[in-house]
Amino acid sequence: MDILIMQPVNKRTELNKKYFKSSSPIGNNSIQNSSLDGNNLTVLTNNEPHLNTPSQLLSIDETIRQLKPTVPVFCIRPKTIEATAHYFLSKFPGEVLYAVKCNAEPSVLKLLWSAGLRHFDCASINEIKLVRTLFPSATIHFMHPVKAKSVIFQAYFNNNVRDYALDSIEELHKIIEVTKNGEDLGLIVRIQVAENMTLHDLSRKFGANVTDAVTILREARSIAKRLGICFHVGSQCLVPECYENALDIVKHIINKANVKIDVIDVGGGFPATYPGCIPPPLSKFFQSIERGFRNLNLPKETILQCEPGRAMVSEACSIVVQVLARRQDSIYINDGTYGNLCDAGPLVHNRYPVRLLRQNGVIRAEKNNLKAFRFYGPTCDSLDVMDGPFELPDDIEADDYIEVGEIGAYSIAIKSQFNGFGETMIVFVSDDPLKAVPGDENKNK
Repeated sequence: MDILIMQPVNKRTELNKKYFKSSSPIGNNSIQNSSLDGNNLTVLTNNEPHLNTPSQLLSIDETIRQLKPTVPVFCIRPKTIEATAHYFLSKFPGEVLYAVKCNAEPSVLKLLWSAGLRHFDCASINEIKLVRTLFPSATIHFMHPVKAKSVIFQAYFNNNVRDYALDSIEELHKIIEVTKNGEDLGLIVRIQVAENMTLHDLSRKFGANVTDAVTILREARSIAKRLGICFHVGSQCLVPECYENALDIVKHIINKANVKIDVIDVGGGFPATYPGCIPPPLSKFFQSIERGFRNLNLPKETILQCEPGRAMVSEACSIVVQVLARRQDSIYINDGTYGNLCDAGPLVHNRYPVRLLRQNGVIRAEKNNLKAFRFYGPTCDSLDVMDGPFELPDDIEADDYIEVGEIGAYSIAIKSQFNGFGETMIVFVSDDPLKAVPGDENKNK
């Protein structure tokens, strides 16, 4: 079976010499659309960073057997992205805005679009430009509450963005000034909500208190075509009732402001499942939101929105890394906290499901000899450590491969080039997700 090979994301020269332990005659930049016989590799040298397309899927095992890569391989599961997008679109009782910052890989965005998603939560002008380039008809929501005048101008006049988050009178005046009193503005006031049962509290940096929110809403009503309230309960929320509690605050603010509200945006925070962190099903969160929204007693035409990121893409992606060295219970790998495994480091300390792939691609995960390991990344920084623990066969050794699952969120989106590392290849694969709870096909639905 053939597989399409393209050059890595950051370096696209001398493929064979630098990236692959392969005898196939690949790496000649003059080769275009060349096909090799038998089980050898097909070469494409163009501007796409992917190793194949969503219609040309192999398993991860077969991919690693063919490539024997020496840089991390980011694996995307098209079917999983499609299924999760369909779940949100069919089950959430309102509009679904994908949080682009979570994973802005263009192929992921294209898969979400193909699944029917049409709204995107963007937080920078570059995210806006990316989405607008990929999808000219997309509805883009600029949900960063603090923006430079220059980016508001670009968003409004160059990229047809009409919905803007804000959390201060100053930001309101800025938007009105830059858009020249735009008559088609959607102004969404972000409010503070109480610190809840989330792993990462997001209430300190943004959000107007009750008094300020009332003032902003009253002044914004005279200019806004659509006036709304938004909040964020925090990332990786574990208690569905947090949304109802936040919507109680929304109700209090609406009653005090005494203005018509057109949009309620409950933000993100929908959780993914990781080893040792098993949240309630997403359906419980949707039910809590629906109860809280009904309790607002708003007109039927009021729009309800959410902004999923982590829960939308987490389980759809994994990263395959290579073992550089083994020292007792420490494994040195070719990716780390400055790369695709940022959230496994000291700041967030996520644990991820893992499995071992031997050098020839054979899976070895016998449960009678599993051992807890910590990972060290490839940089010279001693902070490049992932404590895990990650359970793998005790006889793991250098040149083996490890698949790290549930890595679709806040991984490839925030990797850096620190210390000269960061090169990553991207491949579409046919495998089911590597789950934190093996065998549970509906763990978070």
